[in-house]
Amino acid sequence: MVVVAADVMSRARAGDGDAFRELTEPYRRELQVHCYRMLGSVQDAEDAVQDTLLAAWQGLGGFQERASLRTWLYRIATNRCLNALRAASRRPAREWDIPGVEPPEPTRLGEVVWLEPYPDTLLDGGISVPPGPEARYEQAETISLAFVTALQLLPPRQVAVLILRDVLGFHASEVAGMLDSTTGSVNSALKRARASLQQRLAAVAGREPPPAAGSPAEEALVARFSSAWESADLDALVALLTDDVFMSMPPLPLEYEGRDVVVRFCGGLFDGGRRFDLVPARANGQPAFGAYLRVPAGIRHGVGLYVLTLTGDRICAMTRFDNSVLSSFGLPRSLPGR
Repeated sequence: MVVVAADVMSRARAGDGDAFRELTEPYRRELQVHCYRMLGSVQDAEDAVQDTLLAAWQGLGGFQERASLRTWLYRIATNRCLNALRAASRRPAREWDIPGVEPPEPTRLGEVVWLEPYPDTLLDGGISVPPGPEARYEQAETISLAFVTALQLLPPRQVAVLILRDVLGFHASEVAGMLDSTTGSVNSALKRARASLQQRLAAVAGREPPPAAGSPAEEALVARFSSAWESADLDALVALLTDDVFMSMPPLPLEYEGRDVVVRFCGGLFDGGRRFDLVPARANGQPAFGAYLRVPAGIRHGVGLYVLTLTGDRICAMTRFDNSVLSSFGLPRSLPGR
């Protein structure tokens, strides 16, 4: 817990910007992760954090310290996110735009087209904070793409309550205060949110856990995938995928479930001699790759980011994001020719 020195608080209340930053900077990373869980978008989360800090700066004189500074900041951030969710100005779905590639008929159309991946470099200090006594989930689990996607399908108030109670571990009375609600209303929303989330994560719950991040087992599986993808070896790719592998590609609404159709989609990308170079990254605590299209001569342009979800020694999901997210991972939009 961060102890707020009285003199720093006094200076901040008097308008000292450096003192205010000293007060709030220890919470910035965890607030950004909180806003990302609620909104599913890195850019929307950053905007919400900026709005939160501006509101805190303007309202610091009214902060009566009945709750901790951290709780007060979470109250502001949560309500800023709820306002953003109610405004519903989310990233719109896009149409297929890869020339010369005709995708297979999708298994279904995705609902969470605004989802963006979260760079692991921003997780440092964001999920290492010990959760409160009411938390029910491991922090690493709650940043996974599957978990964040499932949250996006809940009503906004249920999202807020579930994150504050089961992810961050705030008491029901604290959450009621943050949301200007009652403990009974919070408990009711939490019950509904838990039931919906459990239903949406049912398929994930029965899977073998992934290898530990950075372990030899994970590195070997990721290396096999990279080799198969760069050589367009569909047989090798098939050997890596689970029978029920799932593929999505926000902001495109196309979703594919099952190894046959996922491999057919990948085969379409490789048709016509298209080949790709992969640059490793990490997103949402999962292995990821920036993909760059090879050309006979000249610049290799980035075409997207793939995030892998692992189970045991197999890949159970692939999420393809467009090239607009590459810069968030420190990846260039293009690579020089080989």
